[in-house]
Amino acid sequence: MKKIALSLAVAASATAQAETINIEIEKPEFYGKFNLAQEFVQQENDGSYSQLNSNASRLGVKGRIALDHGLTGIYQAEFEMFPDDGDKDDDRTFSQRNTYIGIKGGFGQVQAGIFDTPFKKAQNKIDLFNDMQGDIKNVISNSENREKNAVQYNTPEFAGLVLTVDHINSEDTEENNGLSSSLTYTRGAVYVAYAYDNDVEGEGIDAQRVVGQYKAGAVQLGALWETEDDNGDSNDGWVASAAYKVNGDVTVKAQYGASDIKEEGGETYSLGLDYKLAKPAKAFVYATNEESDVSDSAQYYGVGLEYKF
Repeated sequence: MKKIALSLAVAASATAQAETINIEIEKPEFYGKFNLAQEFVQQENDGSYSQLNSNASRLGVKGRIALDHGLTGIYQAEFEMFPDDGDKDDDRTFSQRNTYIGIKGGFGQVQAGIFDTPFKKAQNKIDLFNDMQGDIKNVISNSENREKNAVQYNTPEFAGLVLTVDHINSEDTEENNGLSSSLTYTRGAVYVAYAYDNDVEGEGIDAQRVVGQYKAGAVQLGALWETEDDNGDSNDGWVASAAYKVNGDVTVKAQYGASDIKEEGGETYSLGLDYKLAKPAKAFVYATNEESDVSDSAQYYGVGLEYKF
């Protein structure tokens, strides 16, 4: 909360008196992230190539507004940018990410707009290669969704438990509305979650997710299991990850997963190392292998930088 002092000159009769009024205003927070990686790709039967990747680089603004009756207004507008080529996805320099307006108080929080579903957010920090080739959305899951036209309610935390429910408007008489929900429990170093989606990925598609994570000292361990029922056709997948902070600056990461949800016999594993350059900056290297029963295998090797502000 930043205070802005305004001087107001008040004329009283023929005498001008200077009066100082203190008004408390919380300024919007501008934030962002640059993440660029030079990547080398080796494909089993299609040759090799190199590419420069922007891994969900973004710019955003967020803030709070003090309301009456003990309530707080919240807002956020976030946009992905593409510092690698500048015109990703239909020649757009920016692509909308989590953008919403809402209100919170003793009853919990309500927000409306475009944002990640509770199902997606339930993974917490399990995916150590999020936004890169090793991201679980590439092999493990179809349900890492950011949905538009959504209204979300979060309960207040009670004994470590939080329930989150999204109503996703189809805005079409021919399509069902979507429902995404999660129940999370956090207590000290332990995080556990269950999430459920209905008609989010498509009509007649249900998905369930169970997540567990434990952090003790320099070690972080996590696991995720997911199942998807697509109009009677059921498939599942899982992923496990581990991170070890060697010292204050170096973190070693490993992740392995297998799934039939996206492709039969899908398999992915990644190894990586992060080197802290400052609190908001790091350099990183990684290697990822992906394969399935219906696709040729491919290996991805990368080195990159990430700056947050």
